[in-house]
Amino acid sequence: MAEEIERKFLTRNSSWRRNARGIHCRQGYITRNIRRLVRVRVIGRRAYLAVKGKKDNFARYEFEYPIPRGDADEMLDLICMKPLIEKKRYKVHYKGMTWEIDDFMGANEGLVVAEVELKTKDQKIDLPPWTGVEVTLDPRYYNFNLVRHPFSRWPDRDVLIQGR
Repeated sequence: MAEEIERKFLTRNSSWRRNARGIHCRQGYITRNIRRLVRVRVIGRRAYLAVKGKKDNFARYEFEYPIPRGDADEMLDLICMKPLIEKKRYKVHYKGMTWEIDDFMGANEGLVVAEVELKTKDQKIDLPPWTGVEVTLDPRYYNFNLVRHPFSRWPDRDVLIQGR
């Protein structure tokens, strides 16, 4: 069984951008709730279908499969909930770990979230100097919640952006 353990942080500044190259990502949800979801993602030229189920606060079950790009585009356009999640994803290496940084676009413009996948829930990590507040347990930052409640509509979004 596949398991995903990750922690998420807002970014404090944009120093992580030095030497970082991003790839465009478009994703949508066919089903969405806190316990289970089905996601379609196109990242670069590749496409995936993922089925996820909540395990606990830091971990969830994740099954992800490559699918034809044309099928993914049709699912995103025709059956996924709107707005779609659009972002540029960057991979940044820091002290032996790979961080994925999502710089959101569209309805979630202004939101930048850094996440790191762990091997165990209690794995120690060295936080990069550009990480800010941890948002792992804050459901507002779950991608599937950003469909229903986009960052652009948050009343406190300016405070969150400035507090990075």
